[in-house]
Amino acid sequence: MPRGRKRAFDRDAALDIAMHLFWRQGYTGTSIADLTAAMGINPPSLYATFGNKRALFEEALSRYEKERSRTLAEAMAEPTAREAVLRFLTGTAEAATLPDRPAGCLTVQGGLACGGEDGEIVQLLATSRARTRQALHDRLSRAVTDGDLPPATDCAALARCVVATAEGLNVEASAGATHPELAAAAEVGARVIPGPESAG
Repeated sequence: MPRGRKRAFDRDAALDIAMHLFWRQGYTGTSIADLTAAMGINPPSLYATFGNKRALFEEALSRYEKERSRTLAEAMAEPTAREAVLRFLTGTAEAATLPDRPAGCLTVQGGLACGGEDGEIVQLLATSRARTRQALHDRLSRAVTDGDLPPATDCAALARCVVATAEGLNVEASAGATHPELAAAAEVGARVIPGPESAG
């Protein structure tokens, strides 16, 4: 590198930093000053690169969803509904307690203390969680069609129950629950899904 030349700005690394900051502190609790200090840039550079705080958050959320969508797809590919939900919940427990990541989940933590003009952020995060719920609903519906779940299964209610369980695991993680504790809870939570023997 020629003498005096500044190191190139790593946009992806900066976005990761912003994602973790929003994840840890929430959207409202994260200021532009927090972001620029953590990312090592000045406010004009942040605005030039990402637009504004809201646009940066949306991009960070999209990055987070992309990472989690792969794990969700793998879980939904399990051969039975119960196995799919178990893998989803145990994966949630693992992701919520990774040592190199903030505890919990961005879609839960990011909306803490949001209100007023930041209410749109709450809706943005709710829409993100709804996509997960829809993926679960689709998988449970397929299980009914395949004879893996009873014909009378309320897939919408069951999917909402599973998502609520996952959100609870994330809240518990943010309060200090350990991975073994959450993994045990995930095992119990998956039992809400009837086994194949009940489909007949």
